[in-house]
Amino acid sequence: MNIDDAITPADLLPAIRRMWEASAGKIISIDKTMDRSKGAPVHTVRGRYAPRGWTEWTQGFEFGSALLQFDATGDARFLDLALARIPAEMPAHVTDFGVHDHGFNQMSTYGNLRRLVAEGRLPRDPWQSAYFDLALRCSAAVQAHRWTDLGDGEGFIASFNGPHSLFIDTMRSLRLLVLADRLGHVMKGEGDAAISLLGRALAHARATARYNVFYGEGRDIYDVRGRTAHEAIFNVTNRTFRSVAAQQGYTGYSTWTRGLSWAMCGYAELLEFIETTPEAKLAPFGAKAAIVAMMDKAAAATCDFYLIHTATDGIPYWDTGAPGLSDIADPYGRPSDPANGFEPVDSSAAAIAAQGLLRYGAWRRASGGEGAERYVQAGLTVARTLLSEAYLSTEPTHQGLVLHSQYHRPNGWDYTPPGRQTPYGEATMWGDYHMRELALYLQRLAEGGIYLTFFGPPGGVP
Repeated sequence: MNIDDAITPADLLPAIRRMWEASAGKIISIDKTMDRSKGAPVHTVRGRYAPRGWTEWTQGFEFGSALLQFDATGDARFLDLALARIPAEMPAHVTDFGVHDHGFNQMSTYGNLRRLVAEGRLPRDPWQSAYFDLALRCSAAVQAHRWTDLGDGEGFIASFNGPHSLFIDTMRSLRLLVLADRLGHVMKGEGDAAISLLGRALAHARATARYNVFYGEGRDIYDVRGRTAHEAIFNVTNRTFRSVAAQQGYTGYSTWTRGLSWAMCGYAELLEFIETTPEAKLAPFGAKAAIVAMMDKAAAATCDFYLIHTATDGIPYWDTGAPGLSDIADPYGRPSDPANGFEPVDSSAAAIAAQGLLRYGAWRRASGGEGAERYVQAGLTVARTLLSEAYLSTEPTHQGLVLHSQYHRPNGWDYTPPGRQTPYGEATMWGDYHMRELALYLQRLAEGGIYLTFFGPPGGVP
């Protein structure tokens, strides 16, 4: 990746404002045309958002996008839209015991609403605020209930595949658990046993760092520092790790780049959160220094791997082991080519990773770590590419915001236009949401606003 050391958030403001202009019509169009009886919008097909039944993990991104639009522009139409849709559509997701994706759905909706109240952007109505908090607290307990115990206080939140399955995606959902803990929620088990949501989040982060992230320490012959496995598989009878696997990646021994980006962003955000957490609060789950060191190691490794395994403009291909990459001359030594015909890029991975790079760089800067600016500038470089004409969709009839995003390549769920060999020109709900979240983060930096964190002020990294 060729990192631009000179670019600043302010340099991106004109493009960010153009993005919000394009975004407004797309949000309204989706809301008017989506048949919700068929499920949540997942990805575009010929420029129109469509459902894709697997789990309804993307619903919150739709309404959360409206909240981010309001946050960035002050246009109350989008706040009104979100406040109308969230109470009607989201409660079922709060008590969905069949999925591990609660942090995606609830943090983008109830979490953003709570944050806006905490920042003074919305009036503080006691009953409304209590509703937001209750949804977050209940959802966190439901997510934490999907627990596979590994003994000695360790374990993980099991994916929807079953108790044997640890997905790397969940790193981005752990913010729900730590926020609910900060709100004072305690999960209750058999015999009213108190179970700490913070403790479960930290244990899951350790398990992911140990089993889904690699460090070049000789774990197996494919152990390259920073690479990630989508899934870790366990024998639930004797609580032992068995193997890595992939559901949406090419193999468990290559790196599905959206999974990589979930880890980058998840660890970076948790590092910001841990910095605001007192030592005494963390002590039952390990020394604060040890927790920070574990997350720092995982964040550094994954961010560094991303910088090496992207095109020069910061956009990754969907998986580092995708077989068609061998047909692309020097795929990491040239700008990304969404129309290459061999393997698709994944702009959604880039949108998530850019925020991870920026946040990790900001955390390192605040903590006095070396190399902070390299990560920040890398994040800005990726953002600039995503805001360019090659990726940002300004066509009003296309409901997607960021083009060339991928959902499930192995299953063939992504739309391939006639005459092409690979998916091209489409968007995903999570890619669009995270592009908006990235843009809001940068806009606040450029305009001197409140540093954007999921847990809200005070406590953001300056």
